[in-house]
Amino acid sequence: MMNNPTIDKLLSLKLPGMAEEFERQLMTPGANDLPFELRVNSLTDHEITLRAHKHLQALLKKACLPISAASVEDVDYRAQRGLDKATFLTLAGLDWIRHQQNLVLTGPTGTGKTWLACALANAACRAGLSCHFIRMSALTEMLTTARATTNLAQKLAQLHRFDLLILDDWGLESFSRHTQSNLLELIDKRLGARSTLITSQVPMNLWHDLFDNKTIADAVMDRVIHNSHHMQFAGESLRKVKGLVTKALEKSSV
Repeated sequence: MMNNPTIDKLLSLKLPGMAEEFERQLMTPGANDLPFELRVNSLTDHEITLRAHKHLQALLKKACLPISAASVEDVDYRAQRGLDKATFLTLAGLDWIRHQQNLVLTGPTGTGKTWLACALANAACRAGLSCHFIRMSALTEMLTTARATTNLAQKLAQLHRFDLLILDDWGLESFSRHTQSNLLELIDKRLGARSTLITSQVPMNLWHDLFDNKTIADAVMDRVIHNSHHMQFAGESLRKVKGLVTKALEKSSV
């Protein structure tokens, strides 16, 4: 960036977008002939655009999405997995997050649950909503460690700040005694205040069996199901289907 007193002042005021656009105007022949209001408007627009971009990048970084390229615009509705286009497009409108509702995606492995969850989270970040993705194995370990070191309240408060919390691969194994209590505290704190998205290979009618403490099971199930949307997928793994298609295309080209 060129050495210019006005640019230096804009940078000192933490207006890098305006500084960048001002430098561009200085280096553009004929820019001085533009109306003053138009030039100022261009400066402010560039600053707003730059800040919005930085904010989005910060939201995406905190989201920790394993499939960062997943997008609601790229959803494949042709795959035979029971994905209703109208329902998903309604969910992509994100009102369920703004109204602090929950979403549960269940179905066999490979039916795209995690991909769709990441696509919705990506859309939420673009809408200015904060998200965080975490696998259940990592969550249970984190909360167990936090309880042992008396940091559970702090960890729950950190997770509570996210408008959308995605819990991936719920129920791959039964929940331990401490995990059951931790999950109840986490979900209870978010109920009616923030949204939670859960993906699971286990049908919801079998979730109760994941808890040996049936009182906690009832409480967790009641809170998860309350004010919640549910999409059940079926069919073969999309990864398997795509692999077969790729092999078929490779054979046909030989």
